[in-house]
Amino acid sequence: MNESTKKHGLFQKFLDFVEWLGNKLPHPVTLFALLAVLTLVLSSIFGILGISVTHPGEGNEEVVVKNLLNAEGISYIFESMTDNFINFAPLGVVLLTMLGIGVAERSGLIGAALKAFVLSIPNNLITAGLVFAGIMSSVASDAGYVVLPPLGALLYLALGRHPLAGLAAAFAGVSAGFSANLLLSGTDVMLAELTAAGAALIDPAYADSINVAMNWYFIIVSVFLLTFVGWFVSAKIVEPRLGSFKMSKEQEEDLSGEDVEGIQTLEPVEKKGLILAFISVIIGLILAALLVVLPNSPMRGSDDIGSYMDTIIQSPFMSSLVPIIAILFFIPGLVYGIVTKSIKNDKDVAGQMTDTMASMGMFIVLAFAAGQFVAYFTESNLGLVIGVYGAQLLDSMSLTGIPLLIGFMLVTALINLFIGSASAKWALMAPIFVPILMQLGYSPELTTMAYRVADSSTNIITPLMTYFAIIIAFAQKYDKNIGIGTLISVMLPYSICFFVFWGLMLIIWTLLGIPLGPDSPVYY
Repeated sequence: MNESTKKHGLFQKFLDFVEWLGNKLPHPVTLFALLAVLTLVLSSIFGILGISVTHPGEGNEEVVVKNLLNAEGISYIFESMTDNFINFAPLGVVLLTMLGIGVAERSGLIGAALKAFVLSIPNNLITAGLVFAGIMSSVASDAGYVVLPPLGALLYLALGRHPLAGLAAAFAGVSAGFSANLLLSGTDVMLAELTAAGAALIDPAYADSINVAMNWYFIIVSVFLLTFVGWFVSAKIVEPRLGSFKMSKEQEEDLSGEDVEGIQTLEPVEKKGLILAFISVIIGLILAALLVVLPNSPMRGSDDIGSYMDTIIQSPFMSSLVPIIAILFFIPGLVYGIVTKSIKNDKDVAGQMTDTMASMGMFIVLAFAAGQFVAYFTESNLGLVIGVYGAQLLDSMSLTGIPLLIGFMLVTALINLFIGSASAKWALMAPIFVPILMQLGYSPELTTMAYRVADSSTNIITPLMTYFAIIIAFAQKYDKNIGIGTLISVMLPYSICFFVFWGLMLIIWTLLGIPLGPDSPVYY
């Protein structure tokens, strides 16, 4: 980071302190390994003490902290080590997606597409475009984490701007804006099911009326609010603080010429390659759509699920978006490479894929350490215990009305620092807070949206978020010394501003009594 260009106001000094403190932490691989060891030690202490909680979502079952350092626990550690690595959620998603992206990038397609993108829109709209694209990427589940942050960094680098600013803007949109979208996604389905289960504890008839689109109106408006907030934070806080970027000779050698050359006019062969690649994308999208939209399509959900929209959202197609996206990158990359002669035979394709996997070495090591920690944290029940105690603390404060809503959002944000899975957190919290707020006159739909605002806003500042490791790996392409503290300090302004403005919008929406979605009132 360029010290001469840093502003040193009070907030910037606070961010500098966060960066300094965070970077005193060990290397991310070491940190995850230490966290795994700490989890084992705490599980032993709390297990011996017999710490337990009552799970509100599973018939009031008593959940005890498991001791992972007794005989049974030690056997689990060794027997599960391979599975913990292989089953680490982002590992397969990232590597599969990068196979397709690698061909698109190394064939030159991504570089040429970035040029065309920059030449087609004003520079002052690029940041907003990145944030908007990140927010919309949640319809493709987690694929946006792998695709957009590195593309944002490349785009900014091509413009002579700091690549970490582009990465940050895209990451903010993808992760902090995960619960906003113009379309419905699998997230809406999952949350609606858990919300209905919580509402059924108070009013089974009302629970039956809860629909997948219960937050749709609100999340549509949220897209535009968060795009503007993300744009403002990038332009006024993040990019000025990062300053200018100057590559070392080593970086110039590591980065391909397509990545670092300035934006110029497209060559005729590049234009031809882009046109044919675009045509291949259109054909691919049509073929993909035919797999799901027509009656009796092979990857469409069962008609017994419900409405037409439900058969699409709850379909094998939506569960297969990662390989589909990988293919939709691979095919146009192959077409572009053949047209521009950057791909002459199958050996070139295999070589480009191999080079891409070689560049993912750091992430693979991170995935091993992080996978062990996440598995131990889950197996020991420590995350569940922390979540229940946090919920009980809020309940004991006897808050009502808007203060209770704000308190609920703050507790959600806190729990999000310890439990990365959105479904796991809502499975834990819905049976507690949906009934509480229903008894105070607030609808289950409102409680769910308050959860989504707080959960999404803080995703980008917790190293326990499953994709945090891959973002660090992408950032280290431009700064090999970047640490957890630097990334958190860069993302913290987004997290604070998203939480404040998004939360304020929800409060105003609530006070006005505007429906959150079709047949989804604010008040119960």
